[in-house]
Amino acid sequence: MRRALFAVIVIGMCLSLLSWRAPHDEKPSDSELLGKAIEYFQSGKFHEALLLFDKLDKHYKLNPRFRAFLAVCYYYDWDDEKTCELLDSIIPQLEPFAPHERSIYYYINAESHFNLKQYEEAVPYYEQALNVCYNNEKPDAFYRMGYCYLFNGDTLTAYDYMSSALAYYQQFRNREADQPRMAQIEKMVRGLQSDAGVLWATLPPIEEQQATRDTLRSRIIDDIDLSDIYEHTIIVSEE
Repeated sequence: MRRALFAVIVIGMCLSLLSWRAPHDEKPSDSELLGKAIEYFQSGKFHEALLLFDKLDKHYKLNPRFRAFLAVCYYYDWDDEKTCELLDSIIPQLEPFAPHERSIYYYINAESHFNLKQYEEAVPYYEQALNVCYNNEKPDAFYRMGYCYLFNGDTLTAYDYMSSALAYYQQFRNREADQPRMAQIEKMVRGLQSDAGVLWATLPPIEEQQATRDTLRSRIIDDIDLSDIYEHTIIVSEE
């Protein structure tokens, strides 16, 4: 009798344990994964968001906005090739988005091409960013375009863009944090103006890429409007 009672108690405890663990073992739905990915994205946890967006994109073909989010995540994961691959293919589909949101995608794509030393490919995206970004963001794009032309041996055009970068820094970004870059550009402008064949060895080195990526982080979180995120079709097609 005692053994039977003990067996009943044990079975009851096992069933209780299984019922308690069941909710935790349930596989989250794709909509829950998407919600979690957006949550990670909004909080700047780009690597965690990348893992979920990438999983969903492999099963579905997500819409251009979510694929743009995925590209941002690749950018912060230092995968410039994936960033370019995604944004090159979807940027024509981003026209309906707000101008400043588009400026982020243009700039990130330009930066990724730049980091891959694809300077000719980077220039058009910097130009697109210049058309829709704020004035205090334009000096960064002018500065990078100056380098693009300089690396391709066009010192005259490089001089023009570096001069524009300096002018925009002075007028719209004359902050203490930007003084080292402004001093660098002034030196480059003087060198390019006085001698079109300026020696590469005399040019100040370009800053580490990480600094530029960090300056974009708050822009991405603040300037991508997610209020209407569920008003659009999330999935374009399912494989």
